[in-house]
Amino acid sequence: MTKAFYQAAIAAFDSANAEDPNTEIFEGKSYPKELLYAQRMSQMQQRFAPEASEAVKLAVRAQHIQRWKIPRSDYPMGKPGYMRWRNTLYKFHAEIAGNIMQVVGYDNEMIVRVKSIVSKKELKSNSETQMVEDVVNLVFLEHYLLGFVAQHTEYEYEKWINIIKKTWGKMSSHAREFALSSMIKLPKALIPLIMKAVQ
Repeated sequence: MTKAFYQAAIAAFDSANAEDPNTEIFEGKSYPKELLYAQRMSQMQQRFAPEASEAVKLAVRAQHIQRWKIPRSDYPMGKPGYMRWRNTLYKFHAEIAGNIMQVVGYDNEMIVRVKSIVSKKELKSNSETQMVEDVVNLVFLEHYLLGFVAQHTEYEYEKWINIIKKTWGKMSSHAREFALSSMIKLPKALIPLIMKAVQ
């Protein structure tokens, strides 16, 4: 690992995410929302895949970098609007991450590699991209599923089953085993729903 470049890039990613005007309270302390998300991503990666490559570690930390700058409300409701928003975000995050990496001194080969992962390219065939996707879904299950349920009380039971099934379908077999182990803290209130969905 190119330690100096890596540390500089992580610091710059965090500085960019610290600008988030949206905040989240965690354990009594207020955090910029995307900074907290990035930290949770890195923590989960260390638990799930401590052997991950430098490219994966960088992509994990930059996954949602400055996401608030392209809000979902700028795009039409419904699946086509959501897909346009999501694909725009992939490119946006990749460009910001790549620009930061270039400034701190990374070579083009590593920049292209990280941008490809952040862009979710070759998701099913690139093991590094899949590893980051696994971390994304594990973080969602541990930290965000309960809040997501609270925000969408209008969804019916079968809707939630399908959402969890879709999340499960994005994960590798290793990530699924990890999720069902004692290694992550599934929201207790939702464990019956999760187990129903994944069986």
